[in-house]
Amino acid sequence: MTESLKKHIREYIDISDEKLEKYCNTFQYRKLKKKEFLLKEGNICEFEGFVVSGCFKIFHTDRNAGEQIVYFGIENWWISDIDSFINKIPSKLNIQALEDSEILLIAREDKEKIYDEMPEIERLMRVKFQLWIIALQRRLIDNLSKLSEERYTEFLKDYPQIAHRLNNIQIAAYLGVTPEFISRIRRKIVNKN
Repeated sequence: MTESLKKHIREYIDISDEKLEKYCNTFQYRKLKKKEFLLKEGNICEFEGFVVSGCFKIFHTDRNAGEQIVYFGIENWWISDIDSFINKIPSKLNIQALEDSEILLIAREDKEKIYDEMPEIERLMRVKFQLWIIALQRRLIDNLSKLSEERYTEFLKDYPQIAHRLNNIQIAAYLGVTPEFISRIRRKIVNKN
């Protein structure tokens, strides 16, 4: 079950087979059904997860019970509520499977222990964290400066492996627009072609 994790890690760092095996053995495997929650708002996030298969949405529910999707997690992506995980505070996010999914989870204590033993893993996670911050920064700038239509077309271009797995409501919740807007823009694109 850890083969995809091992392959992913080797894309970013050089590490001995022995250390890689030890690191991967600290993860717990979990299988979730579609619509099952990995984390619910109000609970403390005790894990970081590596998605083996499936698709997750990481979202906040506003005071009107509307969802704002912060990001999606698919195969070979890491998911967590990093604020809750690091600061040991109740989560403001939910993590829910959009498909039947498989995930590898590492607990905070195990992660810290591995960091002390294997600087290569700490480097890996620093690189992954930097890439994640860059993606969030770009998303924030796009949300502040681009028209909704531009954000939608860039989402399709940047994440083709996700877009076809989502419905209009999910894409709208990610982009901060209405599902009707997504339907209109999809029709417009189809009519152009």
